[in-house]
Amino acid sequence: MGYSEVDQKAINTIRILAVSTSYSRYDTHRFPSGDVDATAVPNSGHPGAPMGLAPTSHVLFNKFMHFNPKNPHWPNRDRFVLSNGHACVLQYTLLHLFGYALSMDDMKAFRKLGSITPGHPEAHDTPGVEVTTGPLGQGIANAVGLAVAQAHSAAVFNRPGYNLFDNYTYCIFGDGCAMEGVASEAASAAGHLKLGNLICLYDDNHVSIDGDIKCAFTEDVCARFESYGWHVQHVKDGNNDLEAIEAAIQKAKEVTDKPSMIKITTTIGFGSLLQGTGGVHGNPLKADDTKQLKQAFGFNPEETFVVPQEVYDLYHRRSAEGAAKEKEWNDLFAKYAQEYPKEHADLKRRLSGELPEGWEKCLPVYSPSDPAIASRKLSEAVIEKIYDVLPEFVCGSADLTGSNNTRWKKAVDFQPPCLGIGEWSGRYFRYGVREHGMAAMMNGMAAYGTMLPAAGTFLNFVSYAAGAVRLSALSGVRVIYIATHDSIGLGEDGPTHQPIETLAHFRALPNLMVWRPADGNETSAAYYSALTAKSTPSILALTRQNLPQLEGSTIQKALKGGYVAVEAENANITIVSTGSEVGICIDAAPFLKEKHNIVARI
Repeated sequence: MGYSEVDQKAINTIRILAVSTSYSRYDTHRFPSGDVDATAVPNSGHPGAPMGLAPTSHVLFNKFMHFNPKNPHWPNRDRFVLSNGHACVLQYTLLHLFGYALSMDDMKAFRKLGSITPGHPEAHDTPGVEVTTGPLGQGIANAVGLAVAQAHSAAVFNRPGYNLFDNYTYCIFGDGCAMEGVASEAASAAGHLKLGNLICLYDDNHVSIDGDIKCAFTEDVCARFESYGWHVQHVKDGNNDLEAIEAAIQKAKEVTDKPSMIKITTTIGFGSLLQGTGGVHGNPLKADDTKQLKQAFGFNPEETFVVPQEVYDLYHRRSAEGAAKEKEWNDLFAKYAQEYPKEHADLKRRLSGELPEGWEKCLPVYSPSDPAIASRKLSEAVIEKIYDVLPEFVCGSADLTGSNNTRWKKAVDFQPPCLGIGEWSGRYFRYGVREHGMAAMMNGMAAYGTMLPAAGTFLNFVSYAAGAVRLSALSGVRVIYIATHDSIGLGEDGPTHQPIETLAHFRALPNLMVWRPADGNETSAAYYSALTAKSTPSILALTRQNLPQLEGSTIQKALKGGYVAVEAENANITIVSTGSEVGICIDAAPFLKEKHNIVARI
């Protein structure tokens, strides 16, 4: 331990940059006249949390995290997730200060159209941002998924003397995240899975948009996480006690058999005239407040977007240490290639996002003479074929394994070995009745880069996971939702389980592929599309009832998105259908001709 004046100056620099980035005025006294447009940033943002979290983030990034800003994709880097994504100016500030490809001009373009500093973190926009967050609670679940992926990858690829994967996942979350159901689902799952590589830092500032959280949130968050099976600590002075923050994180790293949550009590908007109030949560500081803040922290109130050189030097030294660690890892990986060439080739391919050459040859092909089969069973047949040729493919279910048909016969569960019911290398996930947590965890698993996650529930209950599905699409991750029991064919379960409006909802979502196969060949096509779509998630809507194998159906036709199943000359009507209704429409064509003299094309 041990902190100097430079550490305090760095912390105050983070605070001032957070204020400057959120504050805007076309002021030629502050900005050179030629730079007015470039430097005018939106008069919006959330400076309060970044100001309060500056000490915590300084200790975390400068004392513990290993990363190389020159290569944000180093496989064994520590992952950082900002679950309270509205505080993104904190993350952007850190990325800039440590030397990622995020310039001061990018900081000045905060929340502007086309910038790489959007109003909430977006992984595809900003170098160094691991996952897309914003809707509260999602980041906690993403972090659980990242930690799952690390544990699985370590079990699959690590060998004696070759710890290719030993990184940690760190997550900062706030009171709003703690209130969200998805956070509870994921935290419960993480406790069960004993993810000792996951450390979450709870920004306990007692303020939300409505003001003091005592109006809505009075539970004991520490007791709650302890009941989930987490290791819990409390740092009472997160504004000043850097040694306590460091000691708590170090202790968390030493606890390897359970995830850790550190409650850090902070003051939102620390140093502002409005500190500790909702007034500094989602509003930039006024000019007089900004002036007094800069003066109090030793900055020139007439200067904006200024970083002392000693602060850059401090952080760049840490980045250089990360670059050295990556070099060590690269050297280790090269030696690994000599001793474990098969595993090396597999890992290198996975990290590239490419699938094994010729894998698609294993997809089942059907003819019209084959028996009618429910598409959930057809999906199971695909899974049974692909699991062995796609080792990165993992599957699971939200407590509906027998109904979703998502588990292959030889599957081993992903479980802590101490439970005696699985292994870290297992590829089947028991998510429990946690649809939203499941989907958000899969986003994190996919973002890690070594896994291709799929999981099942009823189509109707994908609606429970809609927030995470939307982020799958925004993030551009390859995630597959196996959604069975897709229609009123569910029958006797009644309307609570019949997904009447669900398909319309998800078909309207940009960058989400929705497949509703009508037979076996279309099911194989759906999987081919989903597995090869590197930047698009997919929903496969599947039936409980049997479906006939169609005349003229092929994988190639289905991959075009639509095709003619029954051609008819001089057709009066064209009937367009998907899934289980296609067979019904085909059966209806001769009836329409015979009874009503209507020629139908399907």
